[in-house]
Amino acid sequence: MGRAAKITRRTLLVGSAAIAGGVIFGYWKYKQPYNNPLLANLKDGEASLTPYVRIDQQGITIITPRAEMGQGVHTTLAALVAEELDVDLAAINVEHGPASSAYFNSALLEEGVPFKPTDHGRMAEGVREFMRVPAKFLGLQLTGGSTSVPDGFVKMRTAGAAARQTLLMAAATKLNVEVASLRTHDGAVISADGSVLPYTELASVAADIEPPAEPELKPRSEWRLLGKSLPRVDVVAKSTGTAEYAIDVELPGMVYATIRRNPRLGGSMNGYDASAAEKMTGVKKIVEFTDGVAVVATNTWYAIKAADAIEFDWGKVEYPSSTAEIYAQFEACFDDKYEDSQARDDGDIEAALIEADVLDVEYRAPFLAHATMEPMNAVALLQDGRLDIWAGNQFPTQVKIDGETLTGIEQDNIHVHTTYMGGGFGRRAEIDFVRQAIEIAQQMPGTPVKLTWTREEDMTHDVYRPAAIARFRGAVADGKPSAFDLRLATLSVVESQMGRYDLPVGGPDLSIVQSAWEQPYAIPNYRVTGYRVPAMLPVGFWRSVGASQNGFFHESMIDELAYAAEADPLEMRLAIVSHEPSRKVIEAVADLSSWGAPLPAGHGRGVAFVYSFGVPVAEVIEVASSDAGIRIVKVWVAADVGTALDPRNIEAQLQSGVNFGLAAAMQGEITLEDGKVQQTNFHNYDSIRMNQAPPIEVRVLENGAKIRGVGEPGTPPAAAALANAIFAATGERIRELPLNKHVRFA
Repeated sequence: MGRAAKITRRTLLVGSAAIAGGVIFGYWKYKQPYNNPLLANLKDGEASLTPYVRIDQQGITIITPRAEMGQGVHTTLAALVAEELDVDLAAINVEHGPASSAYFNSALLEEGVPFKPTDHGRMAEGVREFMRVPAKFLGLQLTGGSTSVPDGFVKMRTAGAAARQTLLMAAATKLNVEVASLRTHDGAVISADGSVLPYTELASVAADIEPPAEPELKPRSEWRLLGKSLPRVDVVAKSTGTAEYAIDVELPGMVYATIRRNPRLGGSMNGYDASAAEKMTGVKKIVEFTDGVAVVATNTWYAIKAADAIEFDWGKVEYPSSTAEIYAQFEACFDDKYEDSQARDDGDIEAALIEADVLDVEYRAPFLAHATMEPMNAVALLQDGRLDIWAGNQFPTQVKIDGETLTGIEQDNIHVHTTYMGGGFGRRAEIDFVRQAIEIAQQMPGTPVKLTWTREEDMTHDVYRPAAIARFRGAVADGKPSAFDLRLATLSVVESQMGRYDLPVGGPDLSIVQSAWEQPYAIPNYRVTGYRVPAMLPVGFWRSVGASQNGFFHESMIDELAYAAEADPLEMRLAIVSHEPSRKVIEAVADLSSWGAPLPAGHGRGVAFVYSFGVPVAEVIEVASSDAGIRIVKVWVAADVGTALDPRNIEAQLQSGVNFGLAAAMQGEITLEDGKVQQTNFHNYDSIRMNQAPPIEVRVLENGAKIRGVGEPGTPPAAAALANAIFAATGERIRELPLNKHVRFA
């Protein structure tokens, strides 16, 4: 594990404290830890820790402080602790951690530095390590960016190892023997004479023992859980319908609310007439909040029907009000004054293009919605100076901050209950719906309020994946690209989202050029420039962020250069890739798909490679063209995650990412007219259906220098691989998404 795993007493505090006859074990990397969120009522002199393991008379509970939204993170994070603690997954309870800065995510900032992810030099690694300091002080408990596993890989294993060693010392004290004579197995300490002491019986003794400063972690050769496909800890609950999502929460005396806001995003409410709604069945109250109106009723259906009866006078917006006008604004931003970054400028682009046969093209990608299956919802209860919130969310510490801002209640008295969530994809890193629930609850103290958005409200008040325009000039020589000049214009996701949180934003937004400037291709003249379009409608993090559109742009352009050079698209990529794990990924997908084998008439194959979130991913898609339209025959995927902790879950995440990317590429588009989003439900913002979803074959590699997460990286190559396959099958080069604007899908 190198430097990250060598934890000294000066930089680590691991301790234990008695709680209900048990013990809590925790991990912290700095001298001054945050208060332990599980031990709010500690007496003077008791330890203040960052907990991941709780052992009491009821059993062993592992705290997994990242949001579970279907990606299987609770299983993987729990396995990190269970491996070192020497317990079986079936023998533990798993809980989402409370909202606390103690669970801050340092990996988010470590990889947000202006160095290529393939750069592991001293300077790059030093800056990444330094970023742990501001990460600690920001204290963001945030799930996203495929960072949960990289962030927890050492700290959660360390928590398990420290807990195990402390329990061994407790058993040695109880039996009056040497620690070396003891071993652990399946949640118990076993003595030389075969005596078995369950951890639950040792917890109270362990509470008085100082854990080791440098717990030894198991070598990979001794892993029993990690590296193997594991049963999901939530599979029974989700299969039986007993898993609790926020939309399932029911409390005594609960009332139900829904909202209406200006359909022109960011526009004002000039006035409204709710006289008809107030008289409707079940309506209890009409409530104004910051930017709209809520109807509170005895059930959600009554609230929705009454909200439909309210007449509103909505204000206009200042930004362009139609899709055509928005794209015109984007076009105007290809100008020096809007330049946000030029993260890559190798060689001399202008000189290389002077005498070359230049390919000069433009690509476009639309706004996209998150369209989670569970619409935005939250429950809030304000009572006796305490605020409780039940919500599926990716950012619980921000929920507490906003709760304090809205109510004036100190954060110690704000309790966030993070539930399972029916999809997130970045949308639940926003907490607008939670703020609304709190504002409604403020006007009904002592009464629990469940706020549920309609599907229409959810679709038309998203924080969208931004639209983008890419302009490209390129040239080839000797069968390979000789010049690659890419200019990208889009809105800044970081500026938009961090502005809503009142968090500092400085410097360029590299998400504008994400997965364009840092691709490991050795092209002698290579320039990537990002242009920041002035803020307009709200945009946010969407699965794979800037890589989602830039993967399509970049890999479609690489494909165009391959055909211009009369080179095989996959072989040309191999000829220019400069990163060995990436090369092996491309070779793996070639082998997996039998690239180059003869295809039936009307079939075509496309390849795309995208390095995103530190993970090289290559995908090959085969399509068949007929009178019925384009049909996706099969998809092959190869990815390198550095260390594969749960191969089956990694495979599932890559398959999920592919289908997510294909759905958007085929038919995803948000358009505006008169400032209003026109797509309102799944009838006009459809997803890929079962009969269109192709078989997906996956190969997982482990050649990378670091362990990586995989929730995001499967999405970016999908659109380009599909577009390249359509070109191979039909000869039509499509430079605009969604693809169904140009071809029909069977």
